Amino acid sequence: MPVVVNLDVMLAKRKIRSKELAEAIGITESNLSLLKSGKVKGVRFATLAAICHYLDCTPGDILDYSPSDDDRRAGNED
Repeated sequence: MPVVVNLDVMLAKRKIRSKELAEAIGITESNLSLLKSGKVKGVRFATLAAICHYLDCTPGDILDYSPSDDDRRAGNED
């Protein structure tokens, strides 16, 4: 998948545990774990905003876009 989730990196930089973040933003540790691993199909803007607020960062600090060659070719066919 071309969207990469760097939430673990930001948590490490801020020295915050997943459990603390999950409790602070009102989601389960399980759902936060799925988000961190990139195994979700989407994330609510309200959740993303809460994460960014708590970690004092921007969505670009957490999410990255790194298309593969197949993704680039597929985008050029439209």
